[in-house]
Amino acid sequence: MTVTIVGSQLGDEGKGALVDLWGGDADVVARYQGGDNAGHTVVEDGEEYKLSLVPSGAVRGKVGVLGNGCVVNPKTLFSEIDQLRERGLEPDVRLARRAHVIMPYHRVLDGIEEEAKSDSDLDAGTTGRGIGPTYEDKVGRRGIRVGDLLDPEVLRERLEYVVPQKRALAEDVFGVETGEEFDVEALYEEYRAIGERFADEEMTVNAGDYLTDRLDDGDEVMFEGAQGTSIDIDHGIYPYVTSSNPTAGGASVGTGVGPTVVGRGEVVGIVKAYLSRVGTGPLPTELVGDDEELADYIREKGGEFGTVTGRPRRIGWLDMPMLRHAARANGFTGLAVNHLDVLAGLDEVKVGHSYTLEGEELLTMPATTERWGDCEPNLREFETWDEVDWAAVAEEGYDAIPAAARDYLDYVSEEVGAPIYAVGVGPDRAETVEVVNPFDR
Repeated sequence: MTVTIVGSQLGDEGKGALVDLWGGDADVVARYQGGDNAGHTVVEDGEEYKLSLVPSGAVRGKVGVLGNGCVVNPKTLFSEIDQLRERGLEPDVRLARRAHVIMPYHRVLDGIEEEAKSDSDLDAGTTGRGIGPTYEDKVGRRGIRVGDLLDPEVLRERLEYVVPQKRALAEDVFGVETGEEFDVEALYEEYRAIGERFADEEMTVNAGDYLTDRLDDGDEVMFEGAQGTSIDIDHGIYPYVTSSNPTAGGASVGTGVGPTVVGRGEVVGIVKAYLSRVGTGPLPTELVGDDEELADYIREKGGEFGTVTGRPRRIGWLDMPMLRHAARANGFTGLAVNHLDVLAGLDEVKVGHSYTLEGEELLTMPATTERWGDCEPNLREFETWDEVDWAAVAEEGYDAIPAAARDYLDYVSEEVGAPIYAVGVGPDRAETVEVVNPFDR
C-alpha cells in the first residue's frame, strides 16, 4: 500500500518527524517534488539530522527515492550522503532519471532575481538555491535532467543550447559579470563527472517503473511531500508560493505512480498546532502589534527558525479556513498535529475559525491572495492547558493528553473531517503520541 505525507499549511509543519515515525514500516520513501529548499529535521535517539534533499526515511535505513517531480542539486545530495556516512549510516538513495538538475547558473540567477524583487510586493522569500529557475527551465523545455548527465554527448548538447541564453540574461538584462557558472566547458567537465558517480554508485532509476515494481512485490511505499498546501504553485497563496505541487496529486505526477494507486492509499495531513511562516505575504491570524511578545515566546519555545535559511518564522494562531482548503485539495484520510506542547502554559489559546470578507463569513480560503489579505479572522478561544511531562504523555498515550488539549484536537478533527492519527509533543520520534499507524489500516 501507499501512505502520502502532505503539509497542510505553509511548509514547516514537522513532516519529517512523521515520515521518520511511520517510515519504519515502509520499504521505500519517495520524495515527489521540491529540492534542497525543503528542510527536514529528524531526531533519532537524541541525535539530530538536518536534511534538505535526502528523504527522511534514509535515517532509518529505508530506500529513498527522489522522484521526477524533484529538482536535484547533486552537490547538496553528495554532501548529505557523505555526512550521513561519516555518522555511521549507509543511505540508499535513488534518483529519477527524469528529475531535473539544479545547475550553478540557476543559483546565481535565483539570487539576482530575488534581489531585484526585494523592494516589491513580489518578493517570495526564496531560499536562493535555484529551485524556481530550475522549474522554469523544466517548463520552458530547456532543462537538464539526471539522465542527461549519464550521456556526455547529450549533456554537451543541452549545455551548448541553454548556457548562452543564461549568460545573456545575466550580463545583458541584469548587468552581472559571469564566471564559471556560465561556462559551457567548465560545466560539462564538472557534471560529466557527477554523471559518472551516479552511474558508478547505480543511483539512477526510472522512478515510475521502480516504484511500481516495488509495490507489485508487496512492498510498502511512503510518498513524502516538501513544503505545504498553501504554497502549492496551483493551490497556494500565489505568487508567494513554491514552484511545484506539494499537494497529494503531486505524489502521482512527481513519481510516475498512477493516481488510482495513490488514491487507494492513505493521505495524512500534517498540521502544526499554530501557524508559522517564513517569507512575505498576507497572514490573517498573525500575532502582531500587542501580541508580538506572545509571538516571540512561541517562536523561541517552538524553535521557529527556518531549517534551511535560519530565518525567524512569523507566528499566528491556527488558521482553520486554510486547513479546510487543504483537506479538500488533498483528500485527507487522517491528521497528525505537531507542536501541541508549545501551546501549553499560555494565558490564552485561540484559533482562526473563519474569516469575514466584505461582511460575509468564509469557512475556507478565497481563490486569490489579494482577497485572502483582505480577510479578517474570526477567533475562537479555547480553554488553556498546563505544562505536563510530555515524555510521559507520549509513553502513556492519547488519553494522557490534558483534557483541554484533547478538546482542541477534537475541534480540529471535526472541522477538517479527518481523524487524528498522531500528536507531536516534542521533537524526538519517541515524543509522538501515535493513535493510528496508517500502514495498519
